[in-house]
Amino acid sequence: MNIRSLTRGDGVVIGAAVLLFIASFLDLTGGPDCSGPYAKLCESQDYSSSNAWDALSTLMSMYLAGVIGAAIVVISRALPQPRKVAGLDLGQFGVALTIFAAWTAFWSIIDANSAGAGLIIGLIAALILAAGAVAGPLVPALQPALIGAPKPQAAPYGAGPNPGYGYPGAQQQQAGGYGYPAGQQQPQAGQTHGQQVPAEAAAGGAAGATPAAGTAPEFAPFWFAVPVARPLYGEDGSPSPIAELAPGTWYLAVEQRGQALIAQTQDGRRGVLQDTTGIQRG
Repeated sequence: MNIRSLTRGDGVVIGAAVLLFIASFLDLTGGPDCSGPYAKLCESQDYSSSNAWDALSTLMSMYLAGVIGAAIVVISRALPQPRKVAGLDLGQFGVALTIFAAWTAFWSIIDANSAGAGLIIGLIAALILAAGAVAGPLVPALQPALIGAPKPQAAPYGAGPNPGYGYPGAQQQQAGGYGYPAGQQQPQAGQTHGQQVPAEAAAGGAAGATPAAGTAPEFAPFWFAVPVARPLYGEDGSPSPIAELAPGTWYLAVEQRGQALIAQTQDGRRGVLQDTTGIQRG
């Protein structure tokens, strides 16, 4: 589960669910009018109000249904791959529960003779909850990440002679590491600093470089990090993602296919990263 994949819409769902849970402890009905001639009648009657925990049907169909639906929505969007229950997507099942909770809250407050704070706040929270669950993936303003991605470090730990997998190494000496160009070549033995290269060798080198000048440069593997969580699809063209690239982690690009990259994760899995906008090269 990747918490950084949660969006602002998921934040709205979480906040509304917390408010709905708090409303379940508030009074469902308001007190009667005990002014004037009804004062003595109120003294002889017990008008103590009850909350949702005293009414099991209201608790389960409105309050807990909304909270459980919100939890399902958030969990389904944090998972790297979608889960299904009885052929129905887990996220869709959660959205349906939030809509059912809002529907129940609306008719409960219509049917109440004197609505208390529990019903009023519960209706508001249930409507916000259902709206956030439905509009989260659709409204652009609710799609940015809820938790900002940490900026990849320029020189992460492990940079040295043998850096750990998943992090670009430091400046290589002599021959560069996998995915990194070689360091500055050292002068060969017998050649002093500033010694002129023989004219024949210079001419031969220039002649040998002429045919390669017109060829396209070959792809060199490199390390990169993504700004937001992005899915990694299989190389066989399957529509379901095989992994999710998380911000703040370095991945290795081993091949380029058009605008897409073939990326390799820390556990050795390879897949196609279709959206390469905004990636940071190591």
